[in-house]
Amino acid sequence: MSLPIPRASSRVVITGASSGIGEELAKNFAVRGYSLVLVARRIEKLEALAEKLKVEYQISVDLYPCDLGDRQARAKFRHYLESIEVSILCNNADFATFGRLQELDADREREEVEVNSVAIHDLTLAVLPQMLKRKSGAILIVGSTSGHQPTPANATYAATKAFANSFAESLHSELNGTGVTCTLLAPGPTKTGFNEVAGITKIDGVGGNFVWVTAERVAKEAIQGMDCNRRI
Repeated sequence: MSLPIPRASSRVVITGASSGIGEELAKNFAVRGYSLVLVARRIEKLEALAEKLKVEYQISVDLYPCDLGDRQARAKFRHYLESIEVSILCNNADFATFGRLQELDADREREEVEVNSVAIHDLTLAVLPQMLKRKSGAILIVGSTSGHQPTPANATYAATKAFANSFAESLHSELNGTGVTCTLLAPGPTKTGFNEVAGITKIDGVGGNFVWVTAERVAKEAIQGMDCNRRI
């Protein structure tokens, strides 16, 4: 089953689009001629990317600044998604914290759950009814290999990714035969700005280059997986 065809009236929505896998997803969908909605907390990080994609590929690129950890902001974004035609949703936004749980900031841990798990659930529910009505659509959920096993000193992140992995796999089967697909992307260590946000830059490259993959490669494989409705 292939991805929905690009149409002027429809949009590919990508969260966490300002860097890393999200930025590379945007570039790859732009090459294919899709119009985009790029989402991140700070719009200034998206502006240069949007302008570049519009000029190079002659596509429409809309920007939506949203802190997905903020429930009120997320509710407004959800209503926005319900008001437009979303052909593809890429649930990519996430972040991690590291350390012993009792030593970490409780508010930051709760925010991590909101962004990595609750937002995925909310945004998927926002676009799924319209996709099912059209019998066409694709959803990408970025989980992680960390969601497959307990990860000490990374407890909240691993738990949120266990949710993402299970939710995506369950929805993948549930949507069989509807014309709508859900693909799980569960990458291992990826070279992005992710570790800077988490404050763990020293682990970049640990294990050698054969362990770490580029965001560009991950994004390409994600879209290939969506194109044939299989997990990555």
